[in-house]
Amino acid sequence: MKNEKAIIVFSGGQDSTTCLFWALKHFKEVEAVTFNYNQRHSLEIECAQNIAKELGVKHHILDMALLNQLAPNALTRDDIEIKAGENGELPSTFVPGRNLLFLSFAGVLASQVNAKHIVTGVCETDFSGYPDCRDVFIKSLNVTLNLSMDTQFVIHTPLMWLNKAETWELADSLEALDFVREKTLTCYNGIIADGCGECPACLLRKKGLEDYLQERKES
Repeated sequence: MKNEKAIIVFSGGQDSTTCLFWALKHFKEVEAVTFNYNQRHSLEIECAQNIAKELGVKHHILDMALLNQLAPNALTRDDIEIKAGENGELPSTFVPGRNLLFLSFAGVLASQVNAKHIVTGVCETDFSGYPDCRDVFIKSLNVTLNLSMDTQFVIHTPLMWLNKAETWELADSLEALDFVREKTLTCYNGIIADGCGECPACLLRKKGLEDYLQERKES
């Protein structure tokens, strides 16, 4: 695949940055696309811009403000509390249709820049119950994109079956662990690197890192 081109859906967080390093290893040319849907922290977009610039990756930012209007949630509203799902409900951070729209627009962009590969950091292992992070959804959308544009895109999900410790392990194998730890934004409260340490995203990230470092120490 080193002679081919890929588009990566890029937020500047731990998962998508790990996938960016993965893509840079596997493809000759990589471009990143970040979606501005008036998310709570504009720092997320700045973080993505800074990472793309540092790694020399062409970066597209697409306006998706309509998603904010249609799907108010804890990632776009300060007055909605960030909380995990209870009694089978989805977390307040779930944005209906987000990955459907993001990957569809990534496909349109890929067709314009002549890229056949689309990379995304969705994961079914640590996916918080989000239905649009499941493998079956990605496979279904891959077929739909190909039919809709009469092309042969391949959607890659390097993290699909990895837990957070294994995601850190992948970053380490790509010689990017310190980069991912120090320069990415995962925190729901908008704090780069290790974050606030208290929100669900930070707790998941922290536990995964601790588990991986312990495993590495013991091996």
